[in-house]
Amino acid sequence: MKEINVLPADTFVVVNRTILNENDRKIISMLYQPIIGSVAVCLYYTLWADLNKTELLSNEYTHHHLMTSLRMKMDVIIAARKKLEAVGLLKTYLKKAEVNNYVYELFSPISASDFFNHPVLNIVLYNNVGKKEYEELLKYFKVPKINLSSYTDVTSSFDDVFESLPSNSYNNLNEDLRINKTGEIKIDNAFDFDLLISLIPNGVITKTFSKEVKDLINNLSFIYNMDAEDMKTPILSSIKENGLIDKTLLRKNVRNYYKYENENKLPSLVYKSQPEYLKKPIGRDDRRSKMIYVFENTTPYNFIKGRSNGAKPSSHDLNLLEVLLNDFKLNPGVVNVLVDYVLKINNKKLTRSYVETIASHWKRLNVETVEEAMMEAEKEYKKLKKELTFKEKSKTLKNEIIPEWFNQSIKKQQISKEDEKSLKDMLKEFS
Repeated sequence: MKEINVLPADTFVVVNRTILNENDRKIISMLYQPIIGSVAVCLYYTLWADLNKTELLSNEYTHHHLMTSLRMKMDVIIAARKKLEAVGLLKTYLKKAEVNNYVYELFSPISASDFFNHPVLNIVLYNNVGKKEYEELLKYFKVPKINLSSYTDVTSSFDDVFESLPSNSYNNLNEDLRINKTGEIKIDNAFDFDLLISLIPNGVITKTFSKEVKDLINNLSFIYNMDAEDMKTPILSSIKENGLIDKTLLRKNVRNYYKYENENKLPSLVYKSQPEYLKKPIGRDDRRSKMIYVFENTTPYNFIKGRSNGAKPSSHDLNLLEVLLNDFKLNPGVVNVLVDYVLKINNKKLTRSYVETIASHWKRLNVETVEEAMMEAEKEYKKLKKELTFKEKSKTLKNEIIPEWFNQSIKKQQISKEDEKSLKDMLKEFS
């Protein structure tokens, strides 16, 4: 869909589809915020605060009201809004006119239990906060279990307590009830269902691809980075005798297929970019800042794919990315800098022992951001150059192609139109 520019004069109303309680606040702050960031959470609470006393429908406001309330530019607010939409906390409707009008429907977060069992949110949370913090969150929200085997259920049923109601007493009940926890996540990862259908034998399609099943296939393909041809085998293995897909079996088969194709490893951060809270705020327009943006907003998988002229990363390269992200616990943006540095100074080869030596050093230094990684790479290069005492080796290194971001002067250079086009082309490679 074509992007619509939102102007400060454009109006909006907030429609409440939820009742927000204190536990929901904790879920948003502790589980959603590591994924969508603090700006999106602030926008959510601001929209909630804009509701009137009935807590059903707000007054009409302009988007300038949001800009002044949040002290943020419009593009930052729109980016935050899209994150809320992506995780199911907000739905947006637009009516075009001379002054565009928006309707923002506000939804509750899903429960903690549903969150930790969600096929997408759960994995993204784990990737963003790390194993230790994830386990702490899991422990915090875990509901204590009581052994009720020696107890008898003596709970009263509804008809034990109440008489039946006349029909006209509840005819309009559903119209007045505004509680709705969607937790829906719309993933536009361009999965080719037409191709998938063409690969499936005739006779099973009508019973197989319901909306619920399509959503599951779309989610699984996103998590495991699998296309239609990859998904064919797990899907065929998950069709029951009655022609329906066993969703539990499909999850298992997709997981096993991925592990078989990827040396028994499950998907990880290779498809995730740098966590939002570790990204550099966008503001400067010099060349170095543009390079930092590329490192921060490209997944390691797509970065190494772009550096291979669009070719799918080899199993060796994927395995190395897994080690850097899972074993060394380096952030995705840091891994991109490390890969770029080694490819440039090592004749486009990712020698595992050399990469792991640098990764181990950076881990001990607690390198978390792209800028820190770039500084350490520059130090590494200077140290390497100093250690090469033989004249010929020194000459070889001197003529070596090194990352252009080693040139500190580019911090002050305004990016030219030609350079900007080059960087845009680079971003296209990683998309």
